[in-house]
Amino acid sequence: MNQSGRSPAGAAKVTGPPEARRPAADVRVGSTTDGLTPISFAERRLGATWLQWASLIAVALAALGADQLTKAIVTSELGLNEEAQVIGPFSIHHVQNSGIAFGFFASATSLVILLTGVAVIWMIYFFARSGSRHTVLPVALGLVIGGSVSNLVDRVRLGHVTDFLDFTYWPAFNLADTFIVVGVTILLLALVAADRAHGPRRVSEATRS
Repeated sequence: MNQSGRSPAGAAKVTGPPEARRPAADVRVGSTTDGLTPISFAERRLGATWLQWASLIAVALAALGADQLTKAIVTSELGLNEEAQVIGPFSIHHVQNSGIAFGFFASATSLVILLTGVAVIWMIYFFARSGSRHTVLPVALGLVIGGSVSNLVDRVRLGHVTDFLDFTYWPAFNLADTFIVVGVTILLLALVAADRAHGPRRVSEATRS
């Protein structure tokens, strides 16, 4: 601007608020709500779909049914503390357990019932929020929930659960205990594998940005 207060010839006159002179943000479909985070870092919905819910329920019911059926067969064929040798150290041994898996906390039935109920509610909540995080979640959590609910029903109804799988050198257990251990193992392995697979990709994307 010269001394007369006029802009030099050919100079573009900038008007409007400062926000109008800023370049437009690069907003792309799939980015986060602020429109600034790159697509590669966009958060996706992780809640369980209806198909995943159906898979979870089917696995849980199958686990519950198998456990209840085997317990009914054992209690009808063997008296309490009776044993049928199968092979080697493995036998079918009818015993009762008021604790959790493998006989732990046998003298705290009420506490076990409470903790089991809380755990089942938490797992359902977790699945509702993160069911799409990994494809094995319906199977893994279905096994854990089905086994937990089956033992919970027995504790509430009978005050104990029936254990019958006996390997001599380990406390007797049942199918529900097996389902819980297998489900938790699958869940942990899947989550660790997923974190390892996504870790290098996140690092490379952060480096490129």
